[in-house]
Amino acid sequence: MTDETQDLIFDLTLTDDQRMNRETMQRFATVEIRPLAKIVDAGDSPAQDFYPKTVELGISLLPIPEALGGAGVDRSPSSNALILEDLAHGDLSLALGSISPAAFINTLIDQGSDAQREKYLPLFCSEKFKAATTALLEPRATFEPTEPATSATANSEGFSLSGTKSMVPLGMDAELVLIIAHMENGDPAAFIVEGTPTGMTRTVEENMGLHGAQLATLTLDNVQLPSSALLGEGPFDLQRFIDLSRIGICALAVGTCQAVLDYVKTYCNERIAFGEPITNRQSVAFMIADIAIELEAMRLMTWRAASRAEQCLDFHEHAYLAKVFCAEHAMKIGTDGVQLLGGHGFCTEHPVELWYRDLRAIAMLEGMASV
Repeated sequence: MTDETQDLIFDLTLTDDQRMNRETMQRFATVEIRPLAKIVDAGDSPAQDFYPKTVELGISLLPIPEALGGAGVDRSPSSNALILEDLAHGDLSLALGSISPAAFINTLIDQGSDAQREKYLPLFCSEKFKAATTALLEPRATFEPTEPATSATANSEGFSLSGTKSMVPLGMDAELVLIIAHMENGDPAAFIVEGTPTGMTRTVEENMGLHGAQLATLTLDNVQLPSSALLGEGPFDLQRFIDLSRIGICALAVGTCQAVLDYVKTYCNERIAFGEPITNRQSVAFMIADIAIELEAMRLMTWRAASRAEQCLDFHEHAYLAKVFCAEHAMKIGTDGVQLLGGHGFCTEHPVELWYRDLRAIAMLEGMASV
């Protein structure tokens, strides 16, 4: 077997730990997340009351070294993608909020300095939920994730940040925010912001979906940060950060689209029209089959990108293609799910309209689910 052939192969067999972990995540998604999703979406229960329950999953503890109070498990993009997929099967927005602290931790471990890891990682090792998040997106039509407009200017006291970040998960409550900006020379940089410093304003966003993620806009007006806030000791690898986040976003899409498929199969098999299940109609059966085909392609592209990242192979192209494919087909699957339910697809008593609204956001999301 040549090296080129070997490079094209990736193993889909889950390890024993991954299988056990999936069982735990799937059970939590079924018991805790799914029943709460509609309630949170309607605004009848605040999402912040839910997030402390996620501590029992230990997601944040896994990659933190034992010396700092964590579980000391080697970072695994493949395992992390599976976690996101399973949680999103319960609800995409609550899954996104649940893994936001872990995404912050993953980037800190990946690109932070030893001093920063020693300072911040132990904060996530208690039995209390520690809200943390990352902020890359900006509210402008020409936004390009590799070229953030938020600026960082060096001065005698450290750095001054100015700009606006949008769709920040847990944006109103996050005690730690990793903000992506560009330096005066144009190089990308990331800064750890603690609390709400002078010049920083948080505003709740009102969007058509992702209500459980508590998205917020952060406005930075000459926010002064110490030199120690600059992440890492060398150049910030923004492209790697984006690519790892795209894998996570794709995994969220896969989990939610699987929920759509599971629901419409059962609904259409039980929905009787003209004396027979509507799945006896080819137009219905073919649409469900198309969802299954598109979903499997989404899953395989996501798993392949995650596998390459885990093997330290180049995964930029695979992460990009997965994101493009998932963005297009997640929206289509959400639309088809609503269509298959007919008039019921428009009713809030069925969860498909919620999944449809959340899946519309996949194409816009960047930099918030690093695996």
